[in-house]
Amino acid sequence: MITEELLESHQALRKKYTKGDIIFREGELPNHYFQIISGEVKMCNFNDDGREFIQGIFSPKQSFGEPPLFLNRLYPANAIAVSDCELFVLSKPLFLKLINENALVSMAIIENLAQRLHYKSVMAAEISSQEPEHRLLKLIDYSIRFFKIEKEKEGHRIDLTRQQMADLTGLRVETVIRAIKALEKKNEIKIINRKVFR
Repeated sequence: MITEELLESHQALRKKYTKGDIIFREGELPNHYFQIISGEVKMCNFNDDGREFIQGIFSPKQSFGEPPLFLNRLYPANAIAVSDCELFVLSKPLFLKLINENALVSMAIIENLAQRLHYKSVMAAEISSQEPEHRLLKLIDYSIRFFKIEKEKEGHRIDLTRQQMADLTGLRVETVIRAIKALEKKNEIKIINRKVFR
């Protein structure tokens, strides 16, 4: 999103995290802008039973955790490294200086936040009322658009695990597995080497 050169010129630091590391916790006050260089990060909550609900999964060149940074409110979710990853970390004052000096960066951030808000609105409607197969297709189709997944010979490969699909749609893993099999029978998706293609 923000170029490496621009981040480094504004004193962003590179920081490495190991799979499972907590980058920030729900309830903490935000002090930094985070952008992924390599690896994946998820934002998630846990209910009283310890069940995880994933708010979003973020990949290289994406940022996460900005709304509370702008609002000066506590983080509503945890950010956890899904894999070993490297991030740009920029202090809040330097981040605000960067966007105040760069109108194009400000517009890119607004567009990114609008896309995420749109996703949340679409998925909230799907989760509240639709069948599992429909929820999964919406998640898959939105992932293709949002992550700009390139089409391969067999279609668009979805790299989400069954567990991640369950956590993103509010379904149980067993339900996701059954729904994926049903979607494959209906020729809505293909399963090749356990990967989902649309």
